[in-house]
Amino acid sequence: MDSSKNLLLFILLIFSTFFMQLIPCLSTKQSVILPLRAKKISSMSLPKPPNRVAFHHNVSLTVSLSVGSPPQQVTMVLDTGSELSWLHCKKTPTTPSTFNPLVSSSYSAVPCSSTTCRTKTRDFSVPVSCDPKKLCHATLSYADASSVEGNLAAETFRIDNLNLPGMVFGCMDSGSSSNPDEDSKTTGLIGMNRGALSFVSQTGYPKFSYCISGRDSNGVLLFGEANLSWLRPRKYTPLVQMSTPLPYFDRVKHTVQLEGIKVAGTVLPLPKSVYVPDHTGAGQTMVDSGTQFTFLLGPVYTALKNEFMRQTKGVLRILNDPNFVFQGAMDLCYLVESTRTTLPTLPAVTLMFPGVEMSVTGEKLLYKLAGVTRGKDQVYCFTIGNSDLLGIEAYVIGHHHQQNFWMEFDLANSRVGLAEVSCELASQKLGLGL
Repeated sequence: MDSSKNLLLFILLIFSTFFMQLIPCLSTKQSVILPLRAKKISSMSLPKPPNRVAFHHNVSLTVSLSVGSPPQQVTMVLDTGSELSWLHCKKTPTTPSTFNPLVSSSYSAVPCSSTTCRTKTRDFSVPVSCDPKKLCHATLSYADASSVEGNLAAETFRIDNLNLPGMVFGCMDSGSSSNPDEDSKTTGLIGMNRGALSFVSQTGYPKFSYCISGRDSNGVLLFGEANLSWLRPRKYTPLVQMSTPLPYFDRVKHTVQLEGIKVAGTVLPLPKSVYVPDHTGAGQTMVDSGTQFTFLLGPVYTALKNEFMRQTKGVLRILNDPNFVFQGAMDLCYLVESTRTTLPTLPAVTLMFPGVEMSVTGEKLLYKLAGVTRGKDQVYCFTIGNSDLLGIEAYVIGHHHQQNFWMEFDLANSRVGLAEVSCELASQKLGLGL
């Protein structure tokens, strides 16, 4: 790629108006700022890879880019858990926001005979096929029974003044959605996992970072080196490498090794082996920006739930309704007086990884259910759920619990770095005022 690869790319997560400016404190090189918007999207509209249930997201992070020549504006869901980026290319009543390849001079379909089609799609859950025109055809199926399909193509993606020619994506012309009304609000998805055809892999950036604040999911996404004098040194944990293919282990996810969990100072009395993937690959721990909350396998979830209940006895009132399960996987909910303006002091829940810990505290532990009451009480639910109730064999660290951490994905060195920081303050220091 040309010298534009040395650019640092910042994408600002905002709801309100925005403006672009240079960031002299980062580097003498030019920097680019673009909006990444937090948008309410219901669960079934968010595309998810096979073997992973479609979680009930309340917030989806979307980025607006321009694609093609002349440029067409598109809005794409940002997902570190997915590989292939894709756009709707055929306008229908349920997909009004589309990319039109017929009017783009830089659009190029990928033939079946190409190296891209034959080798770079090896991590797709559904093998690619060859259509009647001998073009590379991909079908993406999701656990909620939704799907999209179409041809692979190469096109120029533009992020402000940064041109990215030859980016491979899926130009999807058909599919099914379990929630077409919500699905119509975006043009497609931008994949950011470790696969060969993910957006970040194709750009060649060796690392990317993001920081999401607790206020309206605002924050910053950065491609490149974060040379920030005010940013604390990151503590790193290795990405798990799996050389042997296993049926339930996704090798292109951002997988780390969970080693233990503690509530306040009490470590759950579980062997470390319970956190390690088994011989089938089930039980990997994925860091995923496309999932809102965190989910643990049943035995670990039950131990955490019991310890959290023990430490909050007399502080919180449990909602004793066995039929009430928030989002199908969160069965620990509480009643809080509607007159309360703040939650009581809660014990921190700390996820322990080799070399680093992620502590979840305060309001990040309980989620207020909008419009759900019991008499004069509001209902709050524990923001960690049971993977077993969702039918998935994995631990998932969602973006709700990544708030106010600088999350660095160092792909070149196969590691994830964390540093506690006020992401709202970070945006202000970068001159990005929210």
